[in-house]
Amino acid sequence: MRAKLRHLFRLAVATDAEAMQAADGAWTTRCLHCRTRLQVAADGEALGASSLEHVVPQAWFGLRAAAALTAQVGDDRDDPRNLAVACRRCNQDKGKGPDARGPQDARAHDVVAALLAKRLTRWRPLPDRSTH
Repeated sequence: MRAKLRHLFRLAVATDAEAMQAADGAWTTRCLHCRTRLQVAADGEALGASSLEHVVPQAWFGLRAAAALTAQVGDDRDDPRNLAVACRRCNQDKGKGPDARGPQDARAHDVVAALLAKRLTRWRPLPDRSTH
């Protein structure tokens, strides 16, 4: 797995208030969609069915119809607020459905908005490294 992807996985779990870190550094959390239990290794390697979810689809950035959603994550595709851990099945289903229909589709927009709201309720800020 590429180093950047492992880094994004670590950001997703470190900022997920539902994620718990074990003594060995591995993380356990739940799929943003279906709540299936998922794990991510301490180095950010996906374990089992874990996949990285861009809550607001990457392709939606820069589109006027998605501007209100992308603004909530600082207009940055890889902002930790836009990253979550999802099971592969749910992530693929979202990619074939709402993501593919685009933000101009009202139902797709509503689905992504609801997922983003869920992600933001699970938000935990990164620890301030300057104090450590």
